[in-house]
Amino acid sequence: MKLLSTSFTRPLKVAIITAAALATGCAATTKSIDPNEETVHYDANYDFSDKKEIVAKLTDSLLNTTLMGRETAKPIIVTYGIANETAEHINTGGISDDIRLALIQAGEYRFVNRKQRDNALSEADFQYAGFVPPEQRIVEGQQLGANYILAGTLRSIEKNQPRQWRLNKRKLVYYSLNLEMTNIQTGEVSWADAVEIARESKQPIIGW
Repeated sequence: MKLLSTSFTRPLKVAIITAAALATGCAATTKSIDPNEETVHYDANYDFSDKKEIVAKLTDSLLNTTLMGRETAKPIIVTYGIANETAEHINTGGISDDIRLALIQAGEYRFVNRKQRDNALSEADFQYAGFVPPEQRIVEGQQLGANYILAGTLRSIEKNQPRQWRLNKRKLVYYSLNLEMTNIQTGEVSWADAVEIARESKQPIIGW
């Protein structure tokens, strides 16, 4: 069997090495990052660092509102979520859940769990259906009544650079989250605040 000539094997080796280098360069990599550190925004769209900023600012505002000075007891709140009026699929439940968690941990507000009401009623019905001894049944009519509703709206405005000769494609996105606390008895908006985030991104026309 004849050996391959040097003139043929050299280009073959170069091709193999080049292919290996390209394969290595295209391999996916993963690393852990600290969620408390400022991270790079890959584009202008909403990301988890925006959620952290929104939660921090609104929580601080709620903890420092004059509402606390007017109350003789810790306000009892029920959350009705944050409506998403943006064009993106954003899970705003994570925002309201994190605000609730921060306020509970601060010990200044009390919350009733609206999402578990049906489950609580189902469990009460089960206990009073004869499956639980009378001395172990819950006492009905003892649930907390909320004083305030906490709810809000997330909106966005997106602007793309007009079509023209350029090397980079620019995009500007503006987010606004308004949160308010409504007195259930009077209907008065007892507290309201907002967080605004604006970001511009540039993307090369040619790239991968």
